[in-house]
Amino acid sequence: MIAWIITAEIAFWIVIIIGLICRYVFNMPKLGIFFFALTPVIDLFLVILTAMDLKAGTPASTSQGIAAIYIGVSIAFGKTMITWADEKFQKWFLKSNQKNEPLTGVKKGKHEIKMLSQHIVAFIIGAGLLYAMSLFVGSNSDTSPLFQ
Repeated sequence: MIAWIITAEIAFWIVIIIGLICRYVFNMPKLGIFFFALTPVIDLFLVILTAMDLKAGTPASTSQGIAAIYIGVSIAFGKTMITWADEKFQKWFLKSNQKNEPLTGVKKGKHEIKMLSQHIVAFIIGAGLLYAMSLFVGSNSDTSPLFQ
């Protein structure tokens, strides 16, 4: 299962890099957005593989719970991660000198509240998927390690 998680993580970043290349090198922003939209699809595919693996009787482990967490993080933080990668791509490859001013005061507080809300959304999605996987698997496998 760990191999699937690593493969999904690698595919996630490859798709983001391809999206950035389409956006900036080939000047095809719509194709770039298409690739960015594939990131949660990769994570969903990982969750489906995990659920099918558990349904087949594979003993549950914490690594399989990570699959559900990945899609929660991908959905909740997807735009933030893509914005970060976008800024780094512009800086490293396009030599952009765009500097972000450090957040302070109320702006910093709002940013931290936004990050907290994204964590909560990621948690809810991940927990919901873990629960759905345990219902799908039923009695075919002990799913208690998924919730540890």
